[in-house]
Amino acid sequence: MDAIGLSGAEWLAVLRIGLGLWWLESWRHKDKKGWFERGTGIAWAADVAGKHKWNAVRSGFEVVVKPRPKTMAYVVVYAELALGIGLILGFLTPIALVGGLLLNLLYFTLMIHDWAEQGQNAMMGLISLVALFAMSWQAWSLDHAIGLFS
Repeated sequence: MDAIGLSGAEWLAVLRIGLGLWWLESWRHKDKKGWFERGTGIAWAADVAGKHKWNAVRSGFEVVVKPRPKTMAYVVVYAELALGIGLILGFLTPIALVGGLLLNLLYFTLMIHDWAEQGQNAMMGLISLVALFAMSWQAWSLDHAIGLFS
């Protein structure tokens, strides 16, 4: 593979790290006090899910999220932090990429009517797929340094 300035593996690491920074920013800008103490994030999601045109989204939210709003708030917020750190450091990278892709698909499905969010989730999902199938942990990663996923 020809590349300018960096090797192909290094450019893929740049892409992976950029995706990690995007997840870290998603975590950083959340009002954690609102999410954890007042339940604002899950309440907003419940409102979106309750009006969703797909019954599977409404019923899935009712079964999985609604019975445990505080737990789900922590899961969402700290999943974004874990994804960010994992991708930036390149630690358990394939797991982080699959987890991020699944979270983006959940966000994409829940917010099917919000076109601004759709662009972000589609691009993050695409980056996850490229970074996963191109094995973006081959450079600048803890995985590579310790010989994981060789």
